[in-house]
Amino acid sequence: MDAIQQSLLEQVAGLHEIPAGAYNIRANGQMAARNTTANIDIITKEDRSGIDIRIRPGTKSESVHIPVVLSQSGLKESVYNDFFVGEGADVTIIAGCGIHNGGDAASEHSGIHRFYVDKNAKVRYVEKHYGAGDGSGERVMNPTTEIHLAAGASLEMETVQIKGIDSTKRVTSAEIEEGASLVIREKIMTHGRQYAETDFSVDVKGDDSSVNLISRSVAKEHSRQLFKSRITGNSRCHGHSECDAIIMDEASVSAIPELTANNIDANLIHEAAIGKIAGEQLMKLMTLGLTEKEAEEQIVNGFLK
Repeated sequence: MDAIQQSLLEQVAGLHEIPAGAYNIRANGQMAARNTTANIDIITKEDRSGIDIRIRPGTKSESVHIPVVLSQSGLKESVYNDFFVGEGADVTIIAGCGIHNGGDAASEHSGIHRFYVDKNAKVRYVEKHYGAGDGSGERVMNPTTEIHLAAGASLEMETVQIKGIDSTKRVTSAEIEEGASLVIREKIMTHGRQYAETDFSVDVKGDDSSVNLISRSVAKEHSRQLFKSRITGNSRCHGHSECDAIIMDEASVSAIPELTANNIDANLIHEAAIGKIAGEQLMKLMTLGLTEKEAEEQIVNGFLK
């Protein structure tokens, strides 16, 4: 891989060298490297672009890296990745996509990920998006995530997008069975005229199951953000959705929650807060010698930490 692609890998997956364990690295629409283990197999799809990741039941303390990097201006691709996590497994999956666009044509990656997590399995899923390059072409990412959690399963998902993506629509849907748990934490920062849309939809089906959706975002300059969340409680369950946003300059942020309880024991909560940085916070940091811009940066970094 060239220096630009290696830099993108470091940003989205923290990779300074080939990782241990299973991995599939994709660069400019092609497989660049792959490794499997005794417990984790990666298989190229035959009917479309993408891979199947199969994790054996009982697999513990193993990881899978599946980053994607694009450095070819004008390249547009859709990739379908399916994860089959066996009963009782406990694994970490590191994904993410980096786009470097130095040309005037739009570059776009659409990643469609489907998770089938078997009984009592645990998954930690990390997905980072990053854009770079001095070209005028847009950097577009549209990730779609579909989650199916069997009884007692859990998935903790962390998504981060804090630089360089001109347009993104992030769609996540989930079905949760008895005793299963889903936690999603997202962090987004937009600037210029960037646009970011988040669309969560969760169907909580089984008793004693839970979902917690947490979004923190910062919108600067003329950028726009839209946060939508829908939680449907069909059982004795707990659901919580939270949108917390800082708005700056001439930016725009909208939060649209929707809660539906179809069971008397469904406990559903939504919280939303959108506002500017408090003046007293700025003043406090400025009295310590920071300029107003430096104080804003400190507050934003702490908010998204």
